[in-house]
Amino acid sequence: MAADTATTGTPAGARAPRQAPAMDLAELIADRQTRIVVCCGAGGVGKTTTSAALALAAAEAGRTVVVLTIDPARRLAQSLGLTELDNEPRKVDISGGAATGAPGELHAMMLDMKRTFDDVVTAHSTPERAQQILDNPFYQALSSSFAGTQEYMAMEKLGQLRASDQWDLIIVDTPPSRSALDFLDAPNRMGRFLDGTMIRLLMAPSRTGFKFASAGFLFFSRIISKILGGQLLRDISAFVAALDTMFGGFRERATATFELLRRPGTWFVVVAAPEPDALREASYFVDRLSAEGMPLAGLVVNRTHPPATTALSATRAEGAAEEVAESGDDGAALAAAALRVHAERMQQATREQHLADRFTSAHPDVALRTVPATAGDVHDLEGLRMMAAALTGPDHDTPTGTPRTRVLPARRG
Repeated sequence: MAADTATTGTPAGARAPRQAPAMDLAELIADRQTRIVVCCGAGGVGKTTTSAALALAAAEAGRTVVVLTIDPARRLAQSLGLTELDNEPRKVDISGGAATGAPGELHAMMLDMKRTFDDVVTAHSTPERAQQILDNPFYQALSSSFAGTQEYMAMEKLGQLRASDQWDLIIVDTPPSRSALDFLDAPNRMGRFLDGTMIRLLMAPSRTGFKFASAGFLFFSRIISKILGGQLLRDISAFVAALDTMFGGFRERATATFELLRRPGTWFVVVAAPEPDALREASYFVDRLSAEGMPLAGLVVNRTHPPATTALSATRAEGAAEEVAESGDDGAALAAAALRVHAERMQQATREQHLADRFTSAHPDVALRTVPATAGDVHDLEGLRMMAAALTGPDHDTPTGTPRTRVLPARRG
């Protein structure tokens, strides 16, 4: 008898959807040629936990790893056994794990974008010029809240970590942003800002240039004065003058960072939840990575809900629940409730599989890995190890035998 829709997600007689290739994250993080893994995707899909779990798995496989997270939540530090995370890498004690072979090391850090920007200014200016910049009100606003600064500084920090050569694997948890493309655009956006008309006018060395700037910005200046005060343009001009000698360095690092992401040894892992919006953004990101020539490892569909067994379809479980409830036997109510829970889980898994199949139909060559939802938030190293096992385990090594590329078994032809 043909399996029904609730079991497989495919109507009887319909053509089975294309199956996604399997993503071998265990091989990827164990490969010594892999130097950078960037976890990216929409906000709220588990990028931070995925990044930390992969970093832990790599360290326990013998790599020297640093994970750079953008998530300010204290629960991540707690799950790593640290009291806090800051802008400097802190070593994580992973001695309790079942490491195979030579043990590695795990360090973790949380991006402080203002401190990173301050460090860039200090490193590339004289002490006097650096202090001028750090004290400038416009710089203080730019370094704390300018659109794209967090994304750019994440890339700046990545460049610093890679240049130090202290770690043989860097895992980056990208900033949560309204558009997943912000992370890729950040270096170029910073370059466009530095090359913008306003900046060039404020940097104009000739008296004619400054007269033109004053005339052109007269109306704008009056408006800004009403909103923020008349000091703003003077602050901007002073900031630009002090930063003049650093502009070339900003552009060079922005270009170098973007090229770093294209080099062999860098891999992008897109993370999504089994929800339409998250998978739509993941699809958009995959297209953009392909257009930019970025190396894509595949898609992690996080927080899926595979059933404990796939032998009983949702339809049959609902029918059995009705029969058991009507029997009136001892324990009938409990058995009927369990059957209904299973039916609901099968229906949810079917919806999630349908969404994953739609993604694979649009991107048939993108490797995929599904990760089951946990009972609660990951709050310790053991929880991260369990997630790491789901991310890196053999494709068919699951309780039901369903490949990790799927939520439900594929429909037999």
